[in-house]
Amino acid sequence: MDMQQLIILCLTGILAGFVAGSMGVGGGIILVPALVFLFGFTQHQAQGTSLAILLPPISLLAVIHYHKNNFINYRFATILAITFFLGSYLGGLFAVQLPAKTLSKMFGVLMLIAGAKMIFGK
Repeated sequence: MDMQQLIILCLTGILAGFVAGSMGVGGGIILVPALVFLFGFTQHQAQGTSLAILLPPISLLAVIHYHKNNFINYRFATILAITFFLGSYLGGLFAVQLPAKTLSKMFGVLMLIAGAKMIFGK
């Protein structure tokens, strides 16, 4: 992993944590598309790695299946878990300052963008 990839990976983790903390959505909405489109992961690898950051203990049983099939990049999962932690703290600070209506609209736009990219992208 080169420095540019490490920086992008850290920024992805912070963004995913921020979105989770501010909009109450799982990091997978950011992490899975980012791992697929920015790092060239397969869908299985992206999902497995995204689940691995939630391992203790939320998705342990699912991660076991992804691990058995070699669909987890543990180096990426560790970096994302650390940066996700920081991003979720910052996202929580941000979200409590927003009116509920604004936060709801931001969530809707995020879902539309992510959904369109997953359906029509690549």
